[in-house]
Amino acid sequence: MGVITVEGIRVFAYHGHLPEEAILGGHFIVSVWVTADTSEVEKTDNLKHTVDYVRIIELVKEQMTIRSNMIEHPAKRIVDAILTLRKVHKVKVEVEKIQPPIDATFDKISVTIEGEN
Repeated sequence: MGVITVEGIRVFAYHGHLPEEAILGGHFIVSVWVTADTSEVEKTDNLKHTVDYVRIIELVKEQMTIRSNMIEHPAKRIVDAILTLRKVHKVKVEVEKIQPPIDATFDKISVTIEGEN
C-alpha cells in the first residue's frame, strides 16, 4: 500500500454561496491524497499498474467545472470520482478557497472530505 499525493492543483471555478461568486468566480487550490495498492507497480515499474496522477488531476479539473454553492460539494464529487479508479482504497481531498469575498483576515479557508472503498 502506498499514498499518492498531488498537492496544490490550482483551478478557477464558480463555487460559492454569494451571487457574485457565481458570476465572477474565484481561485481554488485542491490537494489529493490517494491510498492505493502499489504492490504491482513496485515490481513492474509500469504506469498501467498504478493510479496515474495525471488522471487524478483531470478528475479534479472536471469536477471543479461543475458549479456548487458550497465547497464541500465538489470535494465530495472529487472523492467519489477518484474512488472509481482501479487500485484506489482511500481518498482525501482538500478544497481551499482563495480570497473569498468576505470582510475578514485569515490564513486559510478549506474543507477536507474523505472516502474509501
